[in-house]
Amino acid sequence: MSGEKRWARILAPLSGTPEDEAVLGAARTLAEPFGAEVAGVFAPTDAAELMPWVGEGIMGGVYLTALDSLREANREGEGRARSAYQAAGVQGGFTALSSPIWAAMGMEARLSDVVVFPEAAARGRGPLAQTFEQVLTEERRPVLVARPGLARGGTAVVAWDGGKEATRAARAAVPWLRQAGRTVIVSVRSSGVRPFEPARLAAYYAARGVPAEVTELQPSGDVAKQLLGATREAGANLLVAGAFGHPRLQEFIFGGSTRVFLHSDGPALFLSH
Repeated sequence: MSGEKRWARILAPLSGTPEDEAVLGAARTLAEPFGAEVAGVFAPTDAAELMPWVGEGIMGGVYLTALDSLREANREGEGRARSAYQAAGVQGGFTALSSPIWAAMGMEARLSDVVVFPEAAARGRGPLAQTFEQVLTEERRPVLVARPGLARGGTAVVAWDGGKEATRAARAAVPWLRQAGRTVIVSVRSSGVRPFEPARLAAYYAARGVPAEVTELQPSGDVAKQLLGATREAGANLLVAGAFGHPRLQEFIFGGSTRVFLHSDGPALFLSH
């Protein structure tokens, strides 16, 4: 299973904004214990995205002016992203993607163990917001939402409900959990039809060199807020969780644990869909 392997390639999508520093810092933290490479990838705005905004008969000067402005903005963004990558002191190489941007980013994600995103993108803001959701939900790659405090030897909380998304995240995080000083599995006991025993995940971890404690909570209000409370109580610097376990429309209308986690002020998030 992929979660049992050492990480070899951490992908850091860059946008040429100040957020690149946090992304590269988190990527470096993940890579160092494994001697993994950090692949810095600049994702420019694709010229094809201009087309929906250009009406028929307006393909002349207006379009060319917009295209020139876009190219200049991309050149400047690439320069800033490259400088941030060089200043981060990581190994692995810097690449500027070419059109079609999403296809190129998808391939980079597929060939990486973890993809690191800035917090703004995870909250639906900034140039990498759409890329964040695509990598997480369409490519189904593990992602880390970079937040302050992530460090080797800290405490990690694994939110587990026995579901496939939470279990994928729990498995994929094994390499990092081996580097943690403490791992706590937190489950909220529910009356649902899906049976799950946190002790089974603890046994899975033990067989892979990860000693884990188990905390079971009785349901009391919002489950996501209970999990965040337990994470804070444990002093964790990482929360491992499944993402978007319900249909996307339901998540969009009613929220859901994933969005509560993304919009919280909690620790770094390790997510898998």
